[in-house]
Amino acid sequence: MQITNTTLMSEYIYRINRTSASIWSDRKAIISKIDFELTERCNNNCVHCCINLSENDLYAKKREIPAEEVKRILKEVADLGALTVRFTGGEPLLREDFKELYLFARRLGLRVMLFTNARLITPEIVALFKQFPPRELIEVTVYGMHEESYEKATRVKGSFKEFWRGVNLLLENKIPFIVKAALLPSNKHEVDEFETWAKTIPWLDHAPTYSMFFDLRCRREEDKNEVIKKIRISPLEGLQTLTRDKERYLKGMREFCSKFMRSSGNKLFSCGAGHGGGCVDSYGNLQLCLPLRHPDTVYKLRKGTVKDAVNNFFPKIKEMEANNPEYLKRCARCFLKGLCEQCPAKSWTENGTLDTPVEYLCEVAHAQARYLGLVEDSEKAWKVEDWEKRIERFSKDRVS
Repeated sequence: MQITNTTLMSEYIYRINRTSASIWSDRKAIISKIDFELTERCNNNCVHCCINLSENDLYAKKREIPAEEVKRILKEVADLGALTVRFTGGEPLLREDFKELYLFARRLGLRVMLFTNARLITPEIVALFKQFPPRELIEVTVYGMHEESYEKATRVKGSFKEFWRGVNLLLENKIPFIVKAALLPSNKHEVDEFETWAKTIPWLDHAPTYSMFFDLRCRREEDKNEVIKKIRISPLEGLQTLTRDKERYLKGMREFCSKFMRSSGNKLFSCGAGHGGGCVDSYGNLQLCLPLRHPDTVYKLRKGTVKDAVNNFFPKIKEMEANNPEYLKRCARCFLKGLCEQCPAKSWTENGTLDTPVEYLCEVAHAQARYLGLVEDSEKAWKVEDWEKRIERFSKDRVS
């Protein structure tokens, strides 16, 4: 579908003031945003990815939620007060009906955030974004600054040139975007080069972020999980990346720790999962967050509604308590909860349960805590009794 005629504005987009229009002022929003995984398929085959399937996976494509159901869900979340939808994947631009879904979301007044590898950014897509801006920054993931490192990560010949073609189209047409990176063995020596280039992007007003402590497969595929485990950086390597700008890191940690460091007790969901929204997967299931695929925590939208899920299903899930003795002995009593990415979703992908400690994440959190002086080398955080005093002391310290 060519988007060239400006008269299409009246067909696809109309403007309302959502802060004053009666549909918003007369009731409180039930949700504020929604994540929408349009497909698990991707034109990359990244070695570290927790979700991707082949772009030619016809079985997955056949099972994907059809456009009319996507629209029904988008209409419902807009009616419930949502202001933003994040289209992700896989690679969402692989959907042949992407433009149709994008325009439908914008017509509803939803701001659209797009996660993409940029390989499918074409002049036609750029024209679409110029005529009907997403109103949120596009996020582009970078897998390497050179062809060798990039394609060692993506495992697709020619992907590097297509990535740069897409990025340059965004730059030349002044389509706002930011970048993030996956820190891999193939590209970790390129961090300085990446950050130097990232500073030239007009819309990036902060240091780029990194994925480095990679999640295992959401669908719990053992063979692929073993590959991901082998390429994960060590907790020490991750710490070295986090502390490259020591002063900025410590300043951020002092503020963060003063607000978010505490034990969570036996309540499993002490995170923000489901807060203000949720995630619709490629097959029409609503989840608290993207990686949480445990069957007991998934709501089938084809048999229900977003409103029912948010009002009735999610609250019950979020009240779940841990039963695993090891979790209760360690995680429930550990004050490093703010630093640790341990959560039901991570436990599910790593162990197939919701309440089994993830050893890798525990080591990552303790490495940071030792650097910050919150625990000694031989200590385990769940055994520390004076943690509140330690947090208070650290939060008040000045950068040395």
